[in-house]
Amino acid sequence: MAQRRKENIPNIWDHPLEASMAHLKKFSKDSYHLIMKCTKPDLKEFKKLAMATSIGFLLMGFIGFFIRLIHIPINNIIRGSS
Repeated sequence: MAQRRKENIPNIWDHPLEASMAHLKKFSKDSYHLIMKCTKPDLKEFKKLAMATSIGFLLMGFIGFFIRLIHIPINNIIRGSS
């Protein structure tokens, strides 16, 4: 594994502005490296992700529907159907 050099970030209590700027610089640098490593998914990977997402949406929808379906009669029993 590649060794990363430890960046010299000042103490937040001694130098708050310099420490904040150092954290922002480190965050922006790491974000830039992450974006440069990301790749666009190919068609096969996109179809797999779309299928998994749609199955998740359908599953959550059915769960919510059945919970609501069970909740309505219980709610009518508790409140009374006047």
